[in-house]
Amino acid sequence: MELELRHLRVLCAIADAGSVGRAAAELGYSQPAMSTQLRRIERYFGESIFERGSTGVRLTPYGFEVVAQARDVLARADAIGRRPAAGAASERRPLRVAATNSPMLAGMVSGLRSRLPDVSLAVSSVYASSRIVELLEDGVVDAAIAADYPGRELEHSDTVAHRGIVTEPTFVALPSRHPLAQRTQIALADLADEAWFLTPDDGAGWPGVFYTACAAAGFTPTTVHEFLGDQQQLQGMIADGLGVAVVQPTMRPLPHVVVKPLAGTPLWCRYVLAWRRAAVPEELVDALFQSAADAHRQLVTQSPHLRTWAARMWSVPGA
Repeated sequence: MELELRHLRVLCAIADAGSVGRAAAELGYSQPAMSTQLRRIERYFGESIFERGSTGVRLTPYGFEVVAQARDVLARADAIGRRPAAGAASERRPLRVAATNSPMLAGMVSGLRSRLPDVSLAVSSVYASSRIVELLEDGVVDAAIAADYPGRELEHSDTVAHRGIVTEPTFVALPSRHPLAQRTQIALADLADEAWFLTPDDGAGWPGVFYTACAAAGFTPTTVHEFLGDQQQLQGMIADGLGVAVVQPTMRPLPHVVVKPLAGTPLWCRYVLAWRRAAVPEELVDALFQSAADAHRQLVTQSPHLRTWAARMWSVPGA
């Protein structure tokens, strides 16, 4: 076969959906037709683009390269023949994006550049999700990645909208020589006597949800170090045995640190895309959302501890 733009759109749709079936539904194909199309595309490339699993599909390392190039080609194809309005180049300002402490940011920015190369970004780091809402409400930023927690969903006025990107479990990081480090999962109650590194109040429910989970496990942390800084420094202190920390499950552990799921998954965090309705058109919202979702899927592929947990917890048949 000859490679066509529609084939590239199929690959990007499957990568975005994480499932052949969901991508087929989005593009209006039957699942068998989409599966056949994918097999033909992979035969064309001579290598697998996706790994199949019980929870869906994920990109192979080669697939990441192909899909990244496919997004670039599609973005450039979509831009063919478009002419900016007179004076638009001089009047256009960057899209102002704020982000809380999320490793998705870099991937989202990269993905948006591939999808919409004409859109420029001005990115700022803002820790507290409550402050992010204020900046959106005041028109200081146009869009943002913020965080909230089950039962404490992000609150804002009607001038702002939001869409959940992913809800992920919270894991724990501890020294590799810790007595519990070889366990598949660790009960929160078994860490009752540990010193904890905790990030400060984010105005959206943290660290209240942590203390609530500890209370449900039957203890109150006695030693807490408030820490908001470089992740390598944090992991260095954990490796030295100075304490443990609840962490994002996509965190890559450094030598002498292990990342483990908490038994029963007592803590969850949701990342959301929030935006000013009047400032961000629907096409741009979709591009931001898909770029962020892609970035998270890529982080998952690089996190064996999260993939193992997901395979055990979410056994969903069929890709």
